[in-house]
Amino acid sequence: VQLVESGGGLVQPGGSLRLSCAASGFTFSNADMRWYRQAPGKERELVATISSTSSNTNYASSVKGRFTISRDNAKNTVYLQMNSLKPEATAVYYCRVILRWGTAWGQGTQVTVSS
Repeated sequence: VQLVESGGGLVQPGGSLRLSCAASGFTFSNADMRWYRQAPGKERELVATISSTSSNTNYASSVKGRFTISRDNAKNTVYLQMNSLKPEATAVYYCRVILRWGTAWGQGTQVTVSS
C-alpha cells in the first residue's frame, strides 16, 4: 500500500491550495479516505473524510465551508481543496486509509500559510 501526497506549499492568508493523494496497492474504489493534519507542537487531527463512492463527506468544524474533499476513483486519487486559508492551517497534511488488516499513511505534504 502506498499513499503519496502532493500540492503543499507556501500560500498567503486567504489563498487556496489543492492537495492530492495518489493511492496504490489496494482497491481504492472500495475504501473510505481521510485527510489529517499536524501542526507544530500539536497532535494530529482529522480534517475530512470521504466514503468510497463520494456519497458521504465529513469535515472538522474548523474547516467546514472552506475545505472540500473529493476523489477520482478512476485515478486512484483523493483531493483536498482548501480555500480561504488561515495561518492556523499551517501544518503537515497526511492522507490515510484504514483497511481490514490495518492502516496506511502517506508521508505528508507541508502547507504553510503566511504573509
